Formats: sequence, structure tokens, C-alpha cells
Amino acid sequence: MTLGEVLLVATLAVPLVTLVLALSSGSHRRTTILLVLAAIPALLTALFAESGTTVVLPQALLSLVLSLDLPGRLLLGAAALLWIATGAYAVLSRRGRENDNPFPIWWLATMTGSFGVFIVADLVGFYLFFTLVSLSAYWLVVDDGAPPAKRAGAVYVSFALLSEAFLLLAFVLLAVATRNDSFLIRDAVAAISTSPLRDPAMAFLVLGFGIKIGLVPFHVWMPLTYASASIPVAAVLSGATVKAGVIGLIRFLPFGVPLPGWGETLTALGFVSAFYGVLIGITQTNPRTILAYSSVSQMGLIAAVLGMGLATGNSITPAAAAFYAMFHILAKGGLFLAIGVAQKTRHRTEWTVLLPAAVVALGFGGFPMTGGAIAKYAIKSPLGDGGVAMLAMVSAAASTLLMLHFLRCLRASRSHETRTTSAAEKSFIWLAIAVAVVALPWVLYPAVIQASAHDALSFDALWKATWPVLIGVLLFGVLGRAPGILPMIPPGDIIVLQSWAWSGAKALGDATERIDEYLRRWSIAGSLLLVVTLALIGSFYVGR
Repeated sequence: MTLGEVLLVATLAVPLVTLVLALSSGSHRRTTILLVLAAIPALLTALFAESGTTVVLPQALLSLVLSLDLPGRLLLGAAALLWIATGAYAVLSRRGRENDNPFPIWWLATMTGSFGVFIVADLVGFYLFFTLVSLSAYWLVVDDGAPPAKRAGAVYVSFALLSEAFLLLAFVLLAVATRNDSFLIRDAVAAISTSPLRDPAMAFLVLGFGIKIGLVPFHVWMPLTYASASIPVAAVLSGATVKAGVIGLIRFLPFGVPLPGWGETLTALGFVSAFYGVLIGITQTNPRTILAYSSVSQMGLIAAVLGMGLATGNSITPAAAAFYAMFHILAKGGLFLAIGVAQKTRHRTEWTVLLPAAVVALGFGGFPMTGGAIAKYAIKSPLGDGGVAMLAMVSAAASTLLMLHFLRCLRASRSHETRTTSAAEKSFIWLAIAVAVVALPWVLYPAVIQASAHDALSFDALWKATWPVLIGVLLFGVLGRAPGILPMIPPGDIIVLQSWAWSGAKALGDATERIDEYLRRWSIAGSLLLVVTLALIGSFYVGR
């Protein structure tokens, strides 16, 4: 086997072997350090394995096909970095806990699924790892056993199962449409574009992956989950595991053939989510919840990019979308770590958190020279130069507004507790991720997009990146001068309002049933019948 093939296999084998060790070990100290080490092979694969490297596993392992392409490499590398950083953060956070063994087990299982979806190349393997990353994460969400976490976990797993059900239907249709009984994803995608089963298969794919990335109205699990999970769990959920849906759309949508109808539908769903996430996010005060709605918005933008690429048959779309998603993995995961660090930061040292957090956060609006600026420049080609491109710029202004609101709430959330050694180590982890968020997109842009990064530094490009940010700053100033103008919308918005409506409907139903029981008494019913009869007779004479 070549080095690339060995690394590709080790990407999944090492976390799985580590998982077995965690299951057989009764010592918390011997397992928590493995949370960091288990992700290193995935990072090495992204760095050193050549694109196109393919391995077919033995029949005992379902003959799964592992393969590395450019989108998978980008997402695998960024996810591995985040898993390493959050693993170290989790070790520091859980230091001294007894009977903590279930946490490493579910952490490693979720990690394995997260890496698997980026490198598997067949339908069976993709569904297996997609299910693993989705369901294992449930146990991380409910880890502390608190009622809010249990409620969030119930909502999360319900949507996860619904997503998997839609994808199972889609994969069955893909398998039926594929010739030669091939289960390779590329063969299924090539066959579905001309198959009579194309439209139902596309519908199930968009629904299944749309739920995973939180497209409106399937987004409600995000704010509930990210606000209730622990900091390291929220970081990997928002950064890494949600990208199972992004790589799914990249892998299974037939970008080689223009599909205007489905492309425009996905674009519309994406922009609805992009703006909805901001509109609800600016009504929140919990930094975690704000980041959750920011994820709804950013995943919507990625969906819009993929939709435009699907509508026009733009071949660069998968690489451009994966490049932007790579930035999102590190930026969003890093900002969750920043929340945890800020909670232990005193007033005189708050700049060490807030300044890098501002650079990372404003990257979502495309602030010049940030990692987000070059990431947004990378998606210009699929979005084009028309009305959709203008919507993307308005979305950048809205993201700037939301991130400024996040920074204000982050500053308010800092604590006055004594800074500990653990807090200092967590700060180092957060700052390392912040540096990666800014530097990596600029370093990788020429190789991924096959263009010079100097184009993004032209006066025209800088101005187009600056004016949406300025509008976002202006809107933030206007809202800051009008406190209380925004409504108080509970996290989870639609599902919470539905719960209220259900409670109200139940109360109304109970009242109606009591009234009906009361009216069944003969004296009241007889009186009402007499009134109705007299009214009918009166109307008859008036009509004459």
C-alpha cells in the first residue's frame, strides 16, 4: 500500500481502535488524552495523501470504498484541526471528573462518522457514517443530563432520524437508477440526471441534507442543541458534524448537468435561511444561540451557492462551496471556544479574547483581509454577477450586523472569576484556531480555486467586500440606539411557538369540551333551541 492509502485507512481505523480501547478501559485518564490523538491521522491524510487515492476494504468490512478528492480533503483537514483543538479543550474542561468514560466513547464514535462522510465513496458507506455521526452526537448533547439538554437532545434526534429516513429513500432510488449494480456515488449521480426517478430522488436528497444543515424550517434543532451542549460539543457540532450535510450535497447533486428547476429551488431555500437566521439571531442575547442562528444563515448561503452551481452547471462549484465550508468549520467552532474562554476572562485581559473573536466573526461578513473575505471571494463565480450576487452582498451586511451583536453579547458574558491554569491553556487553543481561520484560506486559495489571491486585493474587490460591512455596522448602530425595538423570540422559534400553540389549542379544546358538556344539560340546550327557532321565524317574516 502507498502512504496515501495507509493514511486513508488510518483516518478511520485509529478512531475506531481508540474507541475499542475506551470501551475496554476503566480509567478516565487513559482515555481522555486519546480524544486528541485519534484525530491526527485524518489531518495527516488531508496534508499528505494525494487526491484520487482510493482503497477498497475487504468484504468483511462491507467492501466499503474510501477515496480522497478535493472537497473531501478540504473538509477533512479543517474538521481534523477542529477535532484536535476541541479534544484538547474537552480534556481540560473535564479534568478531575470521575466515571467519565461514556463521554470519550461517544466523542470518538461521532468523530469516526464525521471523518467517514468526507472520504467514503459508496452509497452504503456514506449512509453508515452519516448515521453514525448523527446518532452518536445525541449522547454528547445530553451528556450532562440537565433537562434543557434532554429536551434539545430529543429535538435533535427526531430531526436526525427524519433526515436519515429521507436519505434512505433517496439512496434506494439512486441504487435503482444505477446500471451494473454499482454502489459508487459517482455512478449513481451520473445515472440519476437522465433517470425518470430523478425528481423524487432530488427531492429526498434536498430534504435529507437540508435537515442536516439546518435549512428553514428544519433549523430548529440548531439553537436548542448548540445552547444546551457543552462548549467543546457545541464547537464540533456547529463546525464539523453539520458538514456531513454539505459534503452530501456536494457528492450527490449532479453538477455536470444544469438543472435550473432544482438549482433555483435550492438557491431560494438557501437565501430564505440566510436572512431568516439573521432576523431571529439579532433578537437573541445568549452568545451560543446567536452563533446557532448564524450557522442557519451561513449554511443557507452555502446551499445558495450549491443551488446556483446546480442551475448553471458550474464545474467549480463543489470546490468553491467546500472552500467556504472549510472556513466555516474553523471559524464557527473557534467562536464557540471563544465563548468558553470569555467566561473565564477578567476585564483587563478581555481584549485577548474579544480582538481575535472580532477578526474571526467579522469574516462572516467578508471583512477585508480576514479569512472570510477570501472565502467569500471564492464563491463569487457560482453566484454570478446578477441579482443573486446582490442578495449575497446583502447577506454579508446582515451577517456583519449579527456578528457585531454576537460580540456585544460575548463581552457581556465574561465572568469575574479567577483565571486558572486551565483557562490559560484554553486561551492558547482558541488563539491557535483563530490564527488558522485567518491564515489557512489565504494559503490554500490558489491551489483550490486555481487563481491568484492577489485578485482579491484589487481596489474593486476590496470595495465590494467593504461596503456590505459598512452597511452592517450602520445597521448595528441604528439598532443600538433603539433598545427594545426587537421582539423577544425564544430560541428554537418555530418549534417553541408551535409548542405554545399546541398548549393553547389544548386549553381551548378542554374549555370547549367543558362548554359542550354544560350545554348538554336540557334546560340550557332547550333555551338555546328556543332562541334559534324564534330567530329563524323572525328572519322568515323579515324576508317576506
